[in-house]
Amino acid sequence: MSLPYSSRPWLSSYADGVPSEIDEPTQTLPEMMAASVSRYGKRPALEFFGRVTEYRELGRLIDRAAEGLRRLGVRAGDRVALVLPNCPQHVVAFYAALRLGAIVIEHNPLYTPRELRHQFEDHGARFAIVWDKIADVVAEFPSDLALEHVISVDITTAMPRAKRLALRLPVRKAREARAQLTAAPRSKRARPWETLLGHGALSRKHAGPRLDDIALLQYTSGTTGSPKGAVLTHANLRANAMQGRAWVPGLRDGKETFYGVLPLFHAYGLTLCLTFAMSIGARLVLFPKYDLELVASAIRKSPPTFLPAVPPIYDQLARAAARGSIDLSTVRFAISGAMSLPVATVDRWEAATGGLLVEGYGMTESSPVALGNPIGPSRRPGTVGVPFPSTEIRVVDPAAPQNDVPLGETGELLLRGPQVFQGYWNRPADTAETLLDGGWLRTGDIASVSPDGFVTIVDRLKEIIITGGFNVSPSEVEDVLVAHPDIEAAAVVALPKPRGGEDVAAAIVVRDGVDLPADAVRDFCRTRLAAYKVPRRVIIVDDLPRSLIGKVLRREVRERLMS
Repeated sequence: MSLPYSSRPWLSSYADGVPSEIDEPTQTLPEMMAASVSRYGKRPALEFFGRVTEYRELGRLIDRAAEGLRRLGVRAGDRVALVLPNCPQHVVAFYAALRLGAIVIEHNPLYTPRELRHQFEDHGARFAIVWDKIADVVAEFPSDLALEHVISVDITTAMPRAKRLALRLPVRKAREARAQLTAAPRSKRARPWETLLGHGALSRKHAGPRLDDIALLQYTSGTTGSPKGAVLTHANLRANAMQGRAWVPGLRDGKETFYGVLPLFHAYGLTLCLTFAMSIGARLVLFPKYDLELVASAIRKSPPTFLPAVPPIYDQLARAAARGSIDLSTVRFAISGAMSLPVATVDRWEAATGGLLVEGYGMTESSPVALGNPIGPSRRPGTVGVPFPSTEIRVVDPAAPQNDVPLGETGELLLRGPQVFQGYWNRPADTAETLLDGGWLRTGDIASVSPDGFVTIVDRLKEIIITGGFNVSPSEVEDVLVAHPDIEAAAVVALPKPRGGEDVAAAIVVRDGVDLPADAVRDFCRTRLAAYKVPRRVIIVDDLPRSLIGKVLRREVRERLMS
């Protein structure tokens, strides 16, 4: 390693009170949660549509759910799939499975059956805890999968009674309508979530996991290719929560209010809300999905102090605050991630709130946060900040990653730290390509580092598209497009949005004489892909640029579409 990187010039830009290193983790995630339950017992842990769950009650629910899962047959090392929106049951299920030493696998509940089945085929979970809206779909997966037990979760039972009564009739009608449309019998394999809670608490003597045990398989498209499970240990996730705590001087343990507008099944939402917020005894206000009216209503009762989100959410909230629709003056910490943060959004937020909005950087393979802008005067909009405590970076020649490039020059960003993953589940070749000797993680991003250590992302080696904070594999979308009988070829690329972020865009070649509307292409994709993967822009072209061996040149496609 060359001297400029080994000397860690970024340390001089740290906010006051931020250490250069964190201590090594000593607690697994269940031990961390148990410590919060003990310390903050009577304080609010979760809030859901106004209903509050205290830490001691949350601890009891976790112990009871863990005992229910144990009686169902969950043992250390088993995989337990969660397919849930943000709700209290999600938090309980996550920690209950981990308490038994099981491995949690998070899934997007809006995935299509095809997408979910692909992941279940890959990880082989025997147990699944699933949103009742899609429990039948999961329970009816073919018998050649390992899945044996499906637990169905009605998230409305975690709402206040008045809210449940108001929703009961429309929910029932929606279920009846769906049953009529599908004409499929309800599965007899799914059991209600409440059946897990009727057996008392798990014995305190029951052995828990170790720090180096796998805690989570988090599916990601990684730096290339189709989705694969990133293997993260208790030590990885606990370290990242500790790094986050160290990065934010001025946090008040037991007194902060976090807003869970990010999905907990996403690496960013999981770390900031499921682990970091719980580790400091915060009140976590959960939203099943981001909705401006829901957020505005929650602000009136429990004003947020810590808001992790993505740029489009900040932009919409800032505009609402500027109109006087909501009051964001209580937000002391606003941290953006998962996609690039436009400087215009920073200016709009800070003008409307009087607080700072800073950008961070990471990837699923780094638990996920690895860099961040200092929370203070040294922050630098337009950059992704500097390395977290105990995190090292290098910028290297992409073709020869053993060779560093000088400070200020561009190359591939590598990073190393206690939050870096262990590899991809059952994918040794992909692991070897991404995780280099010495624990260095190849990010696939082209970056430059200023003399004082600030990192600017300038391009992407990988062709993964990041839309709304989610990774989309172009190959996966292309495979769906070319399955359409009237599409001969397709190339999927990222095109920038006017307000930051990226759109999934598809250039397609159709059969001669065919008139194929863009809406028809999107409708076809919606039956096979999650909504965020469906191309927002569909452009019909005469041909696609290809290499001498016939490979579609996506970079040239993108350049043509942008010209």
